[in-house]
Amino acid sequence: MILSNTPEVSGYKTIESIDIVTGNMVQSKHIGRDIMAGLKAIIGGEVAGYTEMLVEAREEALRRMIAQAEHKGANAIVNVRFTTSAISAGMSELLVYGTAVVVEKI
Repeated sequence: MILSNTPEVSGYKTIESIDIVTGNMVQSKHIGRDIMAGLKAIIGGEVAGYTEMLVEAREEALRRMIAQAEHKGANAIVNVRFTTSAISAGMSELLVYGTAVVVEKI
């Protein structure tokens, strides 16, 4: 699957625009990460547990979006964007979305 954050894929011609596709993941913190984050808040620095949590959520959201695009017959997704939001205390959603298209090499 070709992913692009631009409206077109360089070197390819868009044959068909299929549909908007999305993937999301709601991730919650666990107590171990929360304790470490509290300590980092005091001494400063990267909160590696949270970084790891968001990387995992981003990768899973991408997998879900790609699966949706493949199911619809696309071979590329253009205008890919990410967004995050807080669902409740200790929970965040990571959403990825784009336009599923069929492209062919020029």
